[in-house]
Amino acid sequence: MSSFSLPPIYDSPDGGWGPSTSTNFPEEFKFKDIPYAPFAKSDKLGRVADWNDLSADSRQNAGLQSTQSRTGPAGRRRDGAQAFGSGTASAFAYFHVEDESSFSLVDNKPAAPRRGSGFSRGRGGARGAPYAARGTARGGRGGATGRGGSAQRNMASGRRGWRDWEKNNRSRESSVVISPSWQVLEEIEFHRLSKLRLEVDEPDELETYGRIFAYDKTYDRVTTKSERALQLVDRIKYNPTTSDDPVIQQLASKNVATVYTTDIILSVLMCAPRSVYPWDIVIVREGNNLFFDKRDGGPFDTVTVNENAADPPQDPTPPNPNNPSEKASVPEVAAINTATSLSLEATYINQNFGFQTVIETPPPPPVDFANPNPFHGPDETEPLASCGYRYRLFDLGITEDEDLKICVRTEVDAYIPGAGSPREGQGLATIRALNEFDPRAQGAGGAPDWRTKLDSQRGAVVATEMKNNSCKLAKWTVQSVLAGADLMKIGYISRANPRDNARHVILSTTSIRPTDFAAQLNVSLANGWGIVRTVTDLCMKMPEGKYVLVKDPNKPVIRLYAVPADTFAAPEEGSEEEEEEEQE
Repeated sequence: MSSFSLPPIYDSPDGGWGPSTSTNFPEEFKFKDIPYAPFAKSDKLGRVADWNDLSADSRQNAGLQSTQSRTGPAGRRRDGAQAFGSGTASAFAYFHVEDESSFSLVDNKPAAPRRGSGFSRGRGGARGAPYAARGTARGGRGGATGRGGSAQRNMASGRRGWRDWEKNNRSRESSVVISPSWQVLEEIEFHRLSKLRLEVDEPDELETYGRIFAYDKTYDRVTTKSERALQLVDRIKYNPTTSDDPVIQQLASKNVATVYTTDIILSVLMCAPRSVYPWDIVIVREGNNLFFDKRDGGPFDTVTVNENAADPPQDPTPPNPNNPSEKASVPEVAAINTATSLSLEATYINQNFGFQTVIETPPPPPVDFANPNPFHGPDETEPLASCGYRYRLFDLGITEDEDLKICVRTEVDAYIPGAGSPREGQGLATIRALNEFDPRAQGAGGAPDWRTKLDSQRGAVVATEMKNNSCKLAKWTVQSVLAGADLMKIGYISRANPRDNARHVILSTTSIRPTDFAAQLNVSLANGWGIVRTVTDLCMKMPEGKYVLVKDPNKPVIRLYAVPADTFAAPEEGSEEEEEEEQE
């Protein structure tokens, strides 16, 4: 028979709980059989000791509660990382070691409710089924026209709200392919960007280029009853990136600023917390200069549609490469309402609306700035669009001794006759257009029908557009403020037929001051300048080279990558010919 001996007991001479703190306590028993669990400062202390029995059912319920606390509606996980050390609580749990597999239930069928019980007489009980069936057949209560038939109506007609979980779980692709060789230098969440703030004084004007025409005020009198057709106007408007601008190259050689960019690129960065769709900015550091560039064919050359809607337009899911028989078939009507198609349509509308609403034949005459268009060559014969370039210098310094300036190429589209001298920056205007595609289509964002509501309930239309296109309107407003424009002309343009995306009509035009519109949109220029200053400081800490600032396609996060110097470089024609000869 095996002997049994009691373990040694080390009593504390001072009384109280726990072992003695004196030196006579054996070192080998210190922390013996005590599991280790990491912890963080944010962890909360629950209970010192739990003497309750954690059975299998209670452990399962505890695990279910822990899972539910980290998940949101419909079982989706909340954003954010799990608390450090929170998954190691089971290290101190007590588990039964007895084998309970020999136990089994004799009868696991639920007991039938007795006649007259409260369960059978309830609304959701057995007596509710015949009424629901009768209501479906003849349109009574609980049927197709009643409250109980809402789910059946959605399934039968495919109306808004059907299969919403699939729409919300669709992931977007990044605007640029992230190479494994790229190194992540910084990651900033949008809620951190929203807390930044920097007050900037009025800018200094360096140079002005281009020619602008007068705005046609007759478009201010257009209504839904006197609509005008949107025309295709063949004009050229240049929008090169920062590094390809000869004026910026000349200013950089004189070291007039530290950062160089354009108003389109800068507005995206200043309105970053509002953005949903992905974008990327190429940042090049040469010496003590930073150049914020865009990529050819990137997201800066197009206009988004309903980016901030609760259910924005979606692109069709690509076919499965593992299943050759599967094709990404999209109906012809639905194909014109995808995110990509709507973006191209909105870009076409914005350009032609700006070209059409100016007066090219005097009077009133066009206004030439101090210098001609810097991007129009002498051999080009195609007519130029109305556009003026103003190169403006903003001071981002926090103290008087700090020399940190940013040079921005801004654009204006027209001038308002009789509102002052455009050459002195008076009466300048920017022209933009909002577009309606189909109020009943997926991605419309609950927009009302413009033809019936624009004249009588313009406030409802504007409020819906401010909600669905918050980022786009904020960028337009920031661009107008940066350019020093006095007015923004915004046109409301709709399809002549919802099924045809090639013909459009102008329903109305409104005028608003950029500063007033920024207040309505809750756009903080101080917050935007704070974001620009933060990104500038991050890049100035890095060595010379090329970097890419990428907005995550599915999360409110921006990341700064260090990339090789030849990234996005266009291949030379000679190298392509040599490669073809080598392959032959």
